[in-house]
Amino acid sequence: MASFKPTKIHVYPKLGEKVTQDTLYWKNYKAPIQIKQFGAVSNVAFSPVAPYNFAVTAFTRIHIYGPFSQEPIKSFTRFKDTAYSGRFRSDGQLLVAGCEDSVVRLFDVGGKTALRMFKGHTKAVHLTDFTSDRYQIVTGSDDYSCRLWDIPNATELNTYREHTDYIRCGVTSKLNRDLFITGSYDHTVKLFDVRTDKSVMTMDHEQPVESLLLYPSEGLLVSAGGRFVKVWDLLKQGQPLVSLRNHHKTVTCLCLSKNGERLLSASLDRHVKVYNTTNYKVVHNFDYPASILSLALAPYDESIVVGMTNSVLSIKHKKSPSESKDSTSQQRRRPSYRMFVKGKNYIPKQDDFLVGKQVKEHLAKHDKQLKKFNVSKALDTALEPEVTVAVIKELNRRGTLKNALAGRDEQELSRILNFLIGNLVDARFTLVLVTPAEMILDIYRSIIGQSPVIDRQLLRLHELLERELDYQRELLEVLGMLDTLFASSLPRNKTQTF
Repeated sequence: MASFKPTKIHVYPKLGEKVTQDTLYWKNYKAPIQIKQFGAVSNVAFSPVAPYNFAVTAFTRIHIYGPFSQEPIKSFTRFKDTAYSGRFRSDGQLLVAGCEDSVVRLFDVGGKTALRMFKGHTKAVHLTDFTSDRYQIVTGSDDYSCRLWDIPNATELNTYREHTDYIRCGVTSKLNRDLFITGSYDHTVKLFDVRTDKSVMTMDHEQPVESLLLYPSEGLLVSAGGRFVKVWDLLKQGQPLVSLRNHHKTVTCLCLSKNGERLLSASLDRHVKVYNTTNYKVVHNFDYPASILSLALAPYDESIVVGMTNSVLSIKHKKSPSESKDSTSQQRRRPSYRMFVKGKNYIPKQDDFLVGKQVKEHLAKHDKQLKKFNVSKALDTALEPEVTVAVIKELNRRGTLKNALAGRDEQELSRILNFLIGNLVDARFTLVLVTPAEMILDIYRSIIGQSPVIDRQLLRLHELLERELDYQRELLEVLGMLDTLFASSLPRNKTQTF
């Protein structure tokens, strides 16, 4: 009796992502370390000086972690309510944070209690940052005001009330101590100069602004709000340059890579997108298990820290060169016992008899059903599109495809129709799937109108085919136009007379 031949699965070209230098670079991180916090992680900020510790703001606490520590090396817990926006000064010695109780607190990283408490806001303070001269603080609040404070005297220097909604983000200039930018839920981004009493530039983001980022040259500004990430040219009075819409939900935070060539944006859709800053195309994507509220990239891109709504802090460290080499190099197959005894280069002699071990062949589930002639079950057990198409092709070759499709109840028929709706217009499978689609219409024509579920699916299949035919007609028209253009552009051969 002839042995059963397994179904040959045709290998189709893969439609996955291309492996680029960016893919290799951003995948060169270890498995994430997850640390549970006391509440949603609203802010993560790295210290600008070595060893580059980072502050994590979550609920009523701010924890400071070392570059590779999984336990906080310092904690500030003297907040009466939820803390916000814990940020380091440029020398890494001081840390400022806002709070739901409207008080701004200034801490010494080496101490425990607050050095200064700035009172003046009437609602929660979500924006805090140091100016470049290190002696002043900029704050923004839900009371629609942003204020400038003097650290040595603990006094308020100026108040700006130009926003008409909550101020939730902002950034100070690192090149000019007099400039800072704020973003508000009134959809505007405003540039302030402390030498004047009002803003000097206003940009309309058209969505509630959640995060702001200045490029190192400070000629370009990036704003995030709603599903949009927008880039503005500050040297041309805030002219919009690019508007990106690659997220499905609100974008919550932004950051730049070490050399400023890559822009990262995180969103409530659980994704972190990496953009090339020359053409603003997405070059990589990170997936996380929960909505993202905060994102920070360590200096030299040594680690990626993400804070999520499920109170989890995720830390990815970059692999060392030796670890990267070990992970990319393929493990060599161990030599067999025969190689150890005879040697790798041993050549069998003429009188030698080589005994080979027969390898047991394991059949896939659909092949087991085909071997038993259970054609309906064979079709049901094929789950992947490539495998299902191969089984349909084999059943059609055997002439049993119609038997496999007939005699199905509503649930089984619905499953087949769902597969056809999802894959019929795929160019890889169209030639094979057209046959079962026609057979289903012939077999189950008499029951149309008895099941609303099947009727809806047949209607969707009909609309899908009509839309695909329209596309094909339009493509044929375009091809005809292109042929005409190409024909007219070819040089005409001049006839030579003798």
